[in-house]
Amino acid sequence: MDNLSVEIMRLIGWALACFLVAFVCTPMVIRLLRKYKMGKSIRDADAAPIMNQLHAHKAGTPSMGGIVIWGAVLIVAGGVWLACKLSPSGPWCDWNILSRAQTYVPFGAMIAAALVGLVDDYLNVRRIGPKGGGLRVRHRLLFYTLIAAVCAVWFYAKLDWSTVHVPFVGNWDLGWWYLPFFIFVIVASQHSVNLTDGLDGLVGGTLMAAFGAYGSIAFMQGKMDIAAFCAAIIGALLAFLWHNITPAAFFMGDTGAMALGTVLGIVAMLTNQPLLLPIIGIPFVVESLSVLIQLTSKKLRHGKKVFKSSPLHHHLEASGWGEPKIVMRFWVVSMIFAVFGTLIHMIDR
Repeated sequence: MDNLSVEIMRLIGWALACFLVAFVCTPMVIRLLRKYKMGKSIRDADAAPIMNQLHAHKAGTPSMGGIVIWGAVLIVAGGVWLACKLSPSGPWCDWNILSRAQTYVPFGAMIAAALVGLVDDYLNVRRIGPKGGGLRVRHRLLFYTLIAAVCAVWFYAKLDWSTVHVPFVGNWDLGWWYLPFFIFVIVASQHSVNLTDGLDGLVGGTLMAAFGAYGSIAFMQGKMDIAAFCAAIIGALLAFLWHNITPAAFFMGDTGAMALGTVLGIVAMLTNQPLLLPIIGIPFVVESLSVLIQLTSKKLRHGKKVFKSSPLHHHLEASGWGEPKIVMRFWVVSMIFAVFGTLIHMIDR
């Protein structure tokens, strides 16, 4: 069997392994979340009348479902890594994807962001904290920016990276400006993905398309550990979506959305294709822009809104679009632009 076939089998194996672990564990996780009443609370009618009207029936649905995604990747990748450390000559070492050059940073950042999100979700569910519960916005921004900053320093100081690839132009050396650029990409990716997590199955499907594109790019670049890492996340996302499509048995929560948004941004930097992220992740960009436009309009136009509700998916919902229709069309757009971004990379090469 040639090396290419082996690597393809490795990708399929990682996706399948994480799918099976997540799929088997999910019912147990849902039961635990229900047992301990980890249900999502919906904003009241006074604070968000449209949101309350559209989603009041979802109150009490278990949150923190992102545990099964990063948890499955942690169990499988960590298990293989540990087995390889204990027995370096074993066949499982050929399947190890945790490496200093490629996956230590995204794996570590995923767990760190997931834990911050988990704490935020717990505080929100228990209504501990200001405005109905959860960490303050400035505290959340501080924690996630700190994670991004640590990763940026690792890239710049440890991996000696300071260049960014501009499609059809070449590599530009940013010098120390690489640090704030890196932080911006990660923080923007984190929060844009989190904003998209608002309808059953919406963020899961769009993330699968984005990770599929970056996994393909990593594969073409010969960065097989990154490609396998993306495949592992896709496999876990598939199992999550089985229970998250309408009507959702549980929600991803910040512990999933922020962790996966962090990983997506870091993978974009590791493949040196961050400028393709606005194309490959077009739904996340549009969702963020809709929120920025809404906030700017309300501030500058004395409370007047551009959208009935924001992000965009809530505006479409308030305009009469059914939830499944919105989700499916977002998925279609995601797949089209994921393929488009991958094609740009292929032509650029």
